Amino acid sequence: MAYERFEKPYRSPLAERMHQYWKLMRGDRPIGVLLLLWPTWWALWLAAGGVPPWWTLLVFTAGVWLTRSAGCVINDYADRWLDPQVERTRERPLASGALTGRDALLLFAALMLVAFALVLSMNRLTIGLSFVGLFLAASYPYLKRYTYLPQVYLGMAFGWGIPMAFAAIQGQVPAVAWVLYFANILWSTAYDTWYAMVDREDDLRAGSKSTAILFGDMDLIIQGVLYGLLLLALYLVGKQAGMGLYYWAGLALAAGLIVQEFFIARHRERAACFRAFLHNNWIGAAVFAGIAVDYAVR
Repeated sequence: MAYERFEKPYRSPLAERMHQYWKLMRGDRPIGVLLLLWPTWWALWLAAGGVPPWWTLLVFTAGVWLTRSAGCVINDYADRWLDPQVERTRERPLASGALTGRDALLLFAALMLVAFALVLSMNRLTIGLSFVGLFLAASYPYLKRYTYLPQVYLGMAFGWGIPMAFAAIQGQVPAVAWVLYFANILWSTAYDTWYAMVDREDDLRAGSKSTAILFGDMDLIIQGVLYGLLLLALYLVGKQAGMGLYYWAGLALAAGLIVQEFFIARHRERAACFRAFLHNNWIGAAVFAGIAVDYAVR
């Protein structure tokens, strides 16, 4: 039909290439940045006892975007054999051939170098911890070939900003930081399992592994356990940090949002599981609002 010519806007070769790089970094899908940003901000506010120093906040906020973008790039590089076989991912830049593996590796290196340059303005402990974060981010995508628990490893990688935030502000990583880190691992495992449930049939055909495949028919029950443990861990964080009424209100709101999530995905339909995954943004926001308001009114 004649109108089909106008469905895709014309771009110059350079603009189209930049667009493909943007897609490779998931610049058009900010949900991943938000899911990484919320626990980082939880940690910054808890470590500072309120609003953190502006430069530290800027470094960690920019670092979240850079490391998440780099993580998406290296993930697509590792999955370039798998993505063409999955309906949801076959149009990604590497899967479609719009960009090459070499393009991806160069972009990954550039993003991580900028992130590391920002970290260099922090103290030695934070700089040292950043090397662990680099290893976690770079190695995560390869776990799905060898283990059914890449979602757990994702939580370890996505939450590494938590001990780094405490190190940057307090010069140490206290026990409450590790409890918060463990809470984030539970949360990331749960929400990324929703994401994996979207691709479960495709992953089975392609030979990829995930918690969605491991959990099988017990998926909703195990998800309930994960979210229950998340709330317990956040309760312990609140007790250790001496949080007040507004924190507990935020946690109660998060619990209600979790219940709503299970209602959304109760039939395990692909679109519903994806909506449940996206819904986690509001859980992270509710917990952050509780922390920020609790400190603001003191």
